[in-house]
Amino acid sequence: MDIHLYLVFLATTVMLILVPGPAAITVASQGAHHSAKAAFLGVLGVASADVIFFVLSATGIASLILASSLLFSIIKWLGVIYLLYLGGMALLSPAGAIKIHQSSNEGRHSTLFYQGLIVQLANPKALMYFSALLPQFIDPAESILFQMLLMGTSCLLADLVVYALFSHIGHRLAQQRIKAWVINLINKVAGITLISTGIKMASLEYG
Repeated sequence: MDIHLYLVFLATTVMLILVPGPAAITVASQGAHHSAKAAFLGVLGVASADVIFFVLSATGIASLILASSLLFSIIKWLGVIYLLYLGGMALLSPAGAIKIHQSSNEGRHSTLFYQGLIVQLANPKALMYFSALLPQFIDPAESILFQMLLMGTSCLLADLVVYALFSHIGHRLAQQRIKAWVINLINKVAGITLISTGIKMASLEYG
């Protein structure tokens, strides 16, 4: 896999995860009400759901690559449109996308993992994300298995790091130490990056 293309993939993945969604709000809320160690269980739950989605998407995409180059090209172009859509939505997101509501009921730590898992599994955008993103960076001329393993591992690590950051942000927000402009900046940077990636992917030609 070309190193430049991989770095674009990694940056795009991180930016996609940085756009606040149900999973980010869930782990941020957990971070506001629990210790860092306990809240990380929720992060693991979200990451586990994404592993499931990644495997489903990777298996289907690999089959399409082997079966039809035309279908593969169609999926890639749909992915470009989807990246542009996500970027636009991120740019228009309100600054206060992550809100923490205090609660005296912390619940059992053992439920945090399942909360993260269920919230992410219930979000169809996560599956669309992998289905749209992966074809943009696969070189059919190289080992598909190696590329999938590399991207899958990268996605898992990105999930753990970024959602742990959201958990920490939730803890800080609960203490009123992070302002709305910080969240707004995250949205804008993520949006610009996604749009730029979509444009770049549209200009690439694959053998």
